[in-house]
Amino acid sequence: MTPATPLSAAPHATSDLDPASCARGLFIGGEWLWPAGRKAIPVIDPSTGQILAEVPGASVEDAAAAVEAAAQAAGAWRSTPPRQRSEILRRCFELMTERAEDLARLIALENGKALRDARGEVAYAADFFRWNAEEAVRIGGDFMLSPTGANHIIVDYEPIGICVLVTPWNFPAAMATRKIAPALAAGCTVVLKPASETPLTAYALAALCAEAGVPAGV
Repeated sequence: MTPATPLSAAPHATSDLDPASCARGLFIGGEWLWPAGRKAIPVIDPSTGQILAEVPGASVEDAAAAVEAAAQAAGAWRSTPPRQRSEILRRCFELMTERAEDLARLIALENGKALRDARGEVAYAADFFRWNAEEAVRIGGDFMLSPTGANHIIVDYEPIGICVLVTPWNFPAAMATRKIAPALAAGCTVVLKPASETPLTAYALAALCAEAGVPAGV
């Protein structure tokens, strides 16, 4: 059996997905914010006990601001053509795939799982974007005869609105994308609350989605 390479010894180029670069603050309405007076929460590497970075603890007011930003963006996003939403989700998949190694290393650092397992998670997580990119253009409806036969019934599926997503620490990328991707495909806006143990992966995904073309607040 080949021994696993220690994460600290694995070859790796400098990346904008290192822990310090990811810890930018709260991502609200397309902007990175660190509101005054917020307590700093340390993100700890479970394998060493070292602090990787510090992130702000969000307040009730911060959560309300995120929901308000999502509400303001909801109308335009639900009106965005399905093909355009599909293309954005496809770009999210492509960016995750291009940066898979950096994302895997970030997950391994803050989550503590083996790098090999983290790589598998990134591939799994990215596929939610690819799958839902196709589903975005397949949102159908129904057309049927009423029980009396006197009328026709049209069923039209519409976005439900703002989705508040709470995700655990054990699969910080996959549990986020499996919720984010279908919501965006359906035309909903989202507010993501990641586990406080693994917020850096969520920050990286937020930056990646913005780069892919997900509008501010969505």
